[in-house]
Formats: sequence, C-alpha cells, structure tokens
Amino acid sequence: MANNKRELFLKRRLRVRNRIKAMANGRLRLSVHRSNKNISAQLIDDVNGVTVAAASTLEKDLGFVGKNNIEAASKVGAAIAERAKKAGIEECYFDRGGFLFHGKVKALADAAREGGLKF
Repeated sequence: MANNKRELFLKRRLRVRNRIKAMANGRLRLSVHRSNKNISAQLIDDVNGVTVAAASTLEKDLGFVGKNNIEAASKVGAAIAERAKKAGIEECYFDRGGFLFHGKVKALADAAREGGLKF
C-alpha cells in the first residue's frame, strides 16, 4: 500500500498518463512539471517523440526566474498557448502528471485555455 507522498505521487502520475494514452488519438500532450522553485510546461508529440513548444519560469523573458507562484504559473500558461498558436496547434491533452489540479497547476491550465488551447 502506498503510504508516503512520493509513492502516492507516482501512482497518480501513472494513472493520469495511462488515461491520456488510452484517449490520445494522435493529439499532443501538454505536460506540466512543478518544482519548489519553478514551473514548466511542454507540448509533446508522443508519436514522433518531439517537444513542439515549451515555456518555463527559467526563461528570463517571462521575468519570473526562480519563482513558483500562481502569477508565474499563469504567465507560463499564456506563453505556452501563444507558442502553440505559432506552431499551429489548437487541441491537446492536459497532462498534470502526479500533481493535483489545484493552485498553480490550475492557474497554468486556465491561462492556457484563455490563450486559445482546447483541452
């Protein structure tokens, strides 16, 4: 039985990833990673194994280097949506990994939806 945070995280991540793979139909995956200091998002084409677009708080252009708050997450979501439009992508699946859809992850998703991505 999973009883520590890491094991629960890994179980959630596998559950989410398997559900996405079952319903993918060739759509891209918007993968989110959140650490204690930064947050990042990638649009990944799993068929070809290629990252199409990416955005992170590590980029100096966004102005949030080393910050992981809701404001920074929404800025990253808007940036990934803008870069997806430039690449001609409108639809994707949201892969939250093992992170709960709450707070920073939800802010990133909402900003990406407002930017034009559909998931």
